[in-house]
Amino acid sequence: MQIEKLIAFHKTMGDVTRIRIISILANGPKRGQALAGMLNLTAPTISHHLTKLKEVNLVRDRREKNSVYYYLNDDVLQHYSRALPEMISNEGESNKMDNEKLSGDHKKILENFLTADSRLKTIPAQRKKKLIVLYHMASLLESGRKYEEKELNAFIHSFHDDHATIRREFIIGSIMYRENGIYELNPREMWATIE
Repeated sequence: MQIEKLIAFHKTMGDVTRIRIISILANGPKRGQALAGMLNLTAPTISHHLTKLKEVNLVRDRREKNSVYYYLNDDVLQHYSRALPEMISNEGESNKMDNEKLSGDHKKILENFLTADSRLKTIPAQRKKKLIVLYHMASLLESGRKYEEKELNAFIHSFHDDHATIRREFIIGSIMYRENGIYELNPREMWATIE
C-alpha cells in the first residue's frame, strides 16, 4: 500500500459518523435504512458515508432480493489499524520473506505447492500457506513499478492459469494495490501478516 492509501484510510476514519457506522457493522451486517434509523440520519447522509467507507474497502455491500446489506471488512480494518505502527516501529521487517532467508517450514510449503519449473500446482486454501506462496510470487515483481492489468496477468500466468483469483488475493493480502486498472506493490511492511 502506498502511503497515499494509508492517508486516505485515516482521512476517511476521521469522521465520527463513519466511526459509528463501523461500530454498528462490527456487530453484523445492516441495511442502509437501518443504519439511518439507528444514527438518526437521513438515507442520503448514510449513503454518502457508506460510499466513503467503500472507497477504502472498509465496507462491502451485498444485495439480497430488494435489500442491500452492508458488511464491515474486518480484515481491512485490522490491517490498516496496525499498518502505521508497523511502519513507524519497523516491526514489519520481521515479516519480510526473502527467498534466501526462508524458514524451513516456508521452504517446505513452497516445495509442496510449486512444481520443479515454479508453476503453482494449486492455490492453497489455508491462509498462511496462501500468503507464503503469494509472498514468493510478489518477491519476483519490481518494487515501485506500475503494472497494467494485462502485464500482471501475464506474470501471474507464468505461475497459474487463474490470474483473476491470484490478482484478487494480491489485493486482499495488501501485497499490491490497484488504482484505475494499474497495479503496484505495496511496501513489504504493509503486506498481510503470516501467522
